[in-house]
Amino acid sequence: MMPSMKRLMAIFQKDIKDLSKNMFVSTSVLMPVIFAAVYGGMEVVTLEIHFLSINIAFVMVAAYIQCALIAEEKEKNTLRGLMLSPATIPEILAGKSLVSFILTIITIVLSAILTGYEPANFVLIAIAIIISTLFYLGLGTLLGLLTKSVVEASVVILPFFFIFGFSIFIEFLIEKNPVFAIAEYMPNIQLMEFAAKVQEGLGFMDVWFHLMIMVAWTVGIAILAVITFKKREMDY
Repeated sequence: MMPSMKRLMAIFQKDIKDLSKNMFVSTSVLMPVIFAAVYGGMEVVTLEIHFLSINIAFVMVAAYIQCALIAEEKEKNTLRGLMLSPATIPEILAGKSLVSFILTIITIVLSAILTGYEPANFVLIAIAIIISTLFYLGLGTLLGLLTKSVVEASVVILPFFFIFGFSIFIEFLIEKNPVFAIAEYMPNIQLMEFAAKVQEGLGFMDVWFHLMIMVAWTVGIAILAVITFKKREMDY
């Protein structure tokens, strides 16, 4: 195994151990699954309901668990050791994101099964889900670097839970007040519009614009996370 892979897997294994010891954080995986189980029992499950549990999974698993893992490293003052180790920034961030990424995908798959979501084009939806997951991992990384403890991370994530988790309410605000029209370009709203068009049977050429906006959000949050990481590295 290459040295970079060894370092990445060492970080991954450490995060699994840390997560298994923190039941409060690890049980956040249950929230989207519970939502999916409850709403999946409804007589008619709309696309909005399917993506309600998926968006909650993005925030509570990808963003929150990622944020909590990094905040815990800072709280224990072990992040400094990682920064001073031979591991590069991509290795550290990839290693720190691997647990959250795997848990997010598993949670989304379980949620989709419970709500009975069957995408018209599995490949396109899978691509959009992966891009969105990377965005929320970037968001979680950024917030984790800006917080000092797991408790603080739990508080900081709350506004993002409502902003990104409940797309239905954001869309309602947009309809009622044109001032919020800019919110149409938020990644969760773009994912919903993307999924709706895919479900109508439209192909890549009809939905690529939504995909590119999601990619732009992902690249943007990744750049912010790396800049913040480097700043924290210098602060040490």
